[in-house]
Amino acid sequence: MPTTAPLPVDTDADAVDLEELTALALAADPAEEPAADAVPDPFVGHPSTLPAAYLPGSSPGPHSRGLAVVALALVALFVFIEAAGFCSTYGPLTFG
Repeated sequence: MPTTAPLPVDTDADAVDLEELTALALAADPAEEPAADAVPDPFVGHPSTLPAAYLPGSSPGPHSRGLAVVALALVALFVFIEAAGFCSTYGPLTFG
């Protein structure tokens, strides 16, 4: 999956208040094609529909086998606690 670097955002130079943005959105024609020099929103990543600021991509690189074992052990522990009928979502372990 190809990744793209986020575009720089200059918030001070192109600041738009909510009323102006609302007026622009209501006046826009949804059937009109974007301008040839239009710049995509840097916070919207593809192919995900979530913004990149909300859900950044995973970091590539080597991960140790020990880290995978610890993560698997924690998941297995919580599955076992729930299967045994204990509540592990809040406070000390309680039955029921």
